[in-house]
Amino acid sequence: MASIQQTPQGPVLVLKESALQQKGRDAQQNNIMAAKLVSDMVRTSLGPRGLDKMLVDSLGDVTITNDGATILKEIDVQHPAAKMMVEIAKTVDNEVGDGTTSSVVFGGALLTKVEELLKKNVHSSVIVDGYQAAAEKTLEILADLAKSVKPDDRETLINIATTSMASKLISDDSAPLSKIIVDAILKVSQKDGTDYTVDLDNIKVEKKSGGSIQDTRLISGIVLDKEIVHSGMPQRIESAKIVLLNAALEVEKTELSAEIKISDPTQMQMFLEEENRMLKSMADKLRDIGANVCLCQKGIDDISQHYLAKHGILAVRRVKESDMTKLAKATGARISTNIEDLTEKDLGSAQLVEQRKVESDKWVFIEGCRNPQSVTILIRGGSQRIVDEVDRSMHDSLMVVKDVIERPKIVAGGGAPECNIALQLREWADTLDGREQLAVKKYAEALETIPVTIAENAGMDPIDSLATLRTKQSLGKKWTGIDVRNTRVADMLASNIIEPAVVKEQIIKSATEAACMILRIDDVISVAPPGGSPAG
Repeated sequence: MASIQQTPQGPVLVLKESALQQKGRDAQQNNIMAAKLVSDMVRTSLGPRGLDKMLVDSLGDVTITNDGATILKEIDVQHPAAKMMVEIAKTVDNEVGDGTTSSVVFGGALLTKVEELLKKNVHSSVIVDGYQAAAEKTLEILADLAKSVKPDDRETLINIATTSMASKLISDDSAPLSKIIVDAILKVSQKDGTDYTVDLDNIKVEKKSGGSIQDTRLISGIVLDKEIVHSGMPQRIESAKIVLLNAALEVEKTELSAEIKISDPTQMQMFLEEENRMLKSMADKLRDIGANVCLCQKGIDDISQHYLAKHGILAVRRVKESDMTKLAKATGARISTNIEDLTEKDLGSAQLVEQRKVESDKWVFIEGCRNPQSVTILIRGGSQRIVDEVDRSMHDSLMVVKDVIERPKIVAGGGAPECNIALQLREWADTLDGREQLAVKKYAEALETIPVTIAENAGMDPIDSLATLRTKQSLGKKWTGIDVRNTRVADMLASNIIEPAVVKEQIIKSATEAACMILRIDDVISVAPPGGSPAG
């Protein structure tokens, strides 16, 4: 074992007996192999014709998805180098929302090319320098290649959302869903001069199985998965005046243990009547300021419910804090913590508040808010698995539309930018001297893995497709990519297959950094936990 060094004085033990150490080429090969295996796992799910994965966890719960980040989150990866590839997917998912599979496939391709260079005895440091130079040049070329668009151009945003959905389960229903996503984001976007910002927390997503994906809809307001507290209350109120309470409609228990001595039975009656009077005054206060809907974050006492029902006020209790914040943005109401201070100005408004049955549950819908700063997307689908996958797919689409609104630059899809950048990188590599140019050329080849994999997953011949693609790109047709729907090489911009430039940037940065990090490792020392074997 490498941790034991033999000296004239006898062996010197540096690490624990149970520690494992791999050095040099062995360590590199092991790490590269593990990272490539992760890449191969998601490779077949890339592109519009990519296939899904069925993941079964330790409890037997099934997830069916082709979202790279979800696949890698669900599988419990043990190898330390493989975990780095999972980190890429998580980073890309959190930062830009889409392109998770592409980033892992590209990272795996970079490491495959590393192996070829290591066999030719090119040193790791030279490859790392070459890759980093190539990544910088790639980002420069991408910035020149990207096309500027108007951030509020609805047509472009719908095409962006549709492209994101093309590789998902919901691709057949992408037309109505894209409109829902773009409308939702435009409603919650904030304009600051010429720039826009979008906070996706203002878009509430509720999911319920039943119906079909076509029944998914956008609600200009909030849906609460709660029911009305009292059967005597109205189930539907038009022109609602809404009060948002962060206080209990109950008589508070004292914090100190108190004792009340009653010497006369009438005092007992007075004591109970006082409690009743306090609860009635709370309900009367809400009626007096003109409220006809009360949404409460805390509890509502039975007696309060009775008085609110008498006044015709619809009430919901134990509303989540996050929902209260969204309700304030949607209805324009102010969240109050003191009933005594409530005034008419604190009320919010909505055209309709109604309790409806959604499958077997009763939910309260607050709809028709004027200029809502917070909205709800209600996702429906044939089964819980479908609803979950629609939710994941719509999250990706919401993220890419947000990306374009905040940074309005786009490129074509279908592997067109990757192929164009690879062509320019090769020309640039010829101007470099030394072994670095070998690394840059391999980087260009790795970029072409994206269009090749898309073609392969669509059942096209990868070699023929790449040859045709290179020919058309060299003739100056920079938006030529793999048209998967019609299984041909075509102009992707003309087909409205477009993606945010920021997604491509994030893929290049994350994959290059992870590949370089794995490549720099030449020694792996793993210490076994008590009673276990070392990781990896």
